[in-house]
Amino acid sequence: METQRQKKIAGVIQKDMADILQRAATDGGLKGILISVTKVSVTTDLSIAKVYLSIFPVKSGEELLKGIRSNQPLIKHELAQRTKNQLRRVPALQFYIDDSLDYIENIEKSLKGDENPIENRDLLDKRKKI
Repeated sequence: METQRQKKIAGVIQKDMADILQRAATDGGLKGILISVTKVSVTTDLSIAKVYLSIFPVKSGEELLKGIRSNQPLIKHELAQRTKNQLRRVPALQFYIDDSLDYIENIEKSLKGDENPIENRDLLDKRKKI
C-alpha cells in the first residue's frame, strides 16, 4: 500500500519524466516515436523510483530503452533541476518497458477467437511479476 507521500512524489516524477523523455526524443532527431510514462512507483524509503515506459512503435522499444538507461545520469540531473523546489533528493531511476497493453490485447484476441481462455486457462501466458 502506497502512502500519500509516495503517490505525490510518483506523480511529480511521472509528469516531469514524460516531458523530459519526449523532448529528448524530438531533440535527438527521433521523429515518429512516442514515449509515454505509464506508471511510476516509489519505494517506501523514497530511494528508488521504477519508471514504466510505453514506447510506440514497439519495435524500437528495446533499443530506445538501452539508450535511456545509458543516459540515466543526465535524465536524473534534468529531473533534479525541474523538481528542486519539490524534492530534496531525487530517487535513483530504474526504467522498464510497460507490457500491460500487449497483455490486454492478447486477452482480447483470445476472447474474440475460437479458443476461449475463460474455459481453458492454459491458453493464456502467465504474466511476469516485475
